[in-house]
Amino acid sequence: MRFAFAVEERGAGRGCAMDSAVEELMPRLLPVEDCDISEDFDPTVPPRTPQEYLKRVQIEAAKCPDVVVAQIDPKKLKKKQTVNISLSGCLPAPEGYSPTLKWQQQQVAHFSAIRQSVNKHRDHWRSQYLDSNVAMPKSDDEEGWKKFCLGEKLYLNTGVEVSRDENQGIDYIQVGFPPLLSIVSRMNQATVTSVLEYLINWFAEKEFTSELGRWLYALLACLEKPLLPEAHSLIRQLARRCSEVRVLEVSSQQIIE
Repeated sequence: MRFAFAVEERGAGRGCAMDSAVEELMPRLLPVEDCDISEDFDPTVPPRTPQEYLKRVQIEAAKCPDVVVAQIDPKKLKKKQTVNISLSGCLPAPEGYSPTLKWQQQQVAHFSAIRQSVNKHRDHWRSQYLDSNVAMPKSDDEEGWKKFCLGEKLYLNTGVEVSRDENQGIDYIQVGFPPLLSIVSRMNQATVTSVLEYLINWFAEKEFTSELGRWLYALLACLEKPLLPEAHSLIRQLARRCSEVRVLEVSSQQIIE
């Protein structure tokens, strides 16, 4: 209410140019004309009528400066600087296992191209029909997504041999569905983040597998910018786990040798 009256009063007293400029930033909601009040009006006492109340609002608005400059003490800001969060907990690469800068740049360029392609063709792949055996779990079904992505054989840690008869086809329920574009394009950002969290949590306690790697890469490629804080946290968590696996892998190879 007060801002609506303020625009009216300040615009009226400073010409049409100022009036239009102010209205462009703060359009009038309740235009109020000059109030017809008695000569004994005292702005220091509580208003007795609606007209006196509106007049007091106009008087207060006229006293407000156009520009307000905050008085900031630089000494206080030094104590509250923004903290840059690093990938703490990531173990350095063992000697001889650190990727070259050229290799890193190639991987980043390849990943960026995949991300752009996924975003560009998302609507097309989303409209494609899925096979009748593809039943995508709900976003909050953590166990269902683990079975869907990794397969019941890996999820249940069973040693059952999966039939690969060409006449019957691959049993994706047992080996897991691959991250086809027709599947991941149907996942909104909330689902992508949730499934990524489920699989990273799985990776924190289990060994790395090719099925897991394909899904992690595909889900990361489906993340849209700007990244949400949850996505930042998951990427840091994944980086720490990958550094641990790399060190353990090198250690095991050294023991065998």
